[in-house]
Amino acid sequence: MPGPLRRVVLASNNAGKLREFAALLDAAGIELVAQGTLGVPEAEEPHPTFVENALAKARHAAQLTGLPALADDSGLCVRALGGAPGVYSARYAQLAGGEKSDAANNARLVEALHDHADRRAYYYCVLALVRHANDPEPLIAEGRWHGEMLDAPRGANGFGYDPYFYLPELQASAAELEPAVKNARSHRALALRVLLARLVEEV
Repeated sequence: MPGPLRRVVLASNNAGKLREFAALLDAAGIELVAQGTLGVPEAEEPHPTFVENALAKARHAAQLTGLPALADDSGLCVRALGGAPGVYSARYAQLAGGEKSDAANNARLVEALHDHADRRAYYYCVLALVRHANDPEPLIAEGRWHGEMLDAPRGANGFGYDPYFYLPELQASAAELEPAVKNARSHRALALRVLLARLVEEV
């Protein structure tokens, strides 16, 4: 890479993701700019895998801004549901005719798990960073954050499935964690550590 990155566009308009990534990247001296502030619309996510969707979003943002772009595709994978909701985590309820909201997604998940004793699950994140839209060697990193699913929400922090995602070793849901604690342990944090290590190697 021709020198360290200083300014990167985040290929997402999700405010929660922006807060998490900005906090993590700031320590590395990288300014993260949300694509929405640069007039970039959301990219299509038609692919069945996390990595394909992350790459599509990163290339889309880089093409329209001329900046290096970082994208993630992440979701919740539940063992008893064969990995669902997976890549469809953000629109899990919508696929069943419901609305696209955290509340609706969580309600559908609780219902789907009603007859299952196995509550093991993990948050999964794939990060894709492209230096330019046609980058032939995108940096790819992944992280998994293991936990269990609850029947009732706990905590008011975080977003998505966080109130229902329980971490036995911390005796708390992801939504009960302080942001700094979550940022140090989450699937995004794990993936970002891998990505930052690779960036250091290339400078």
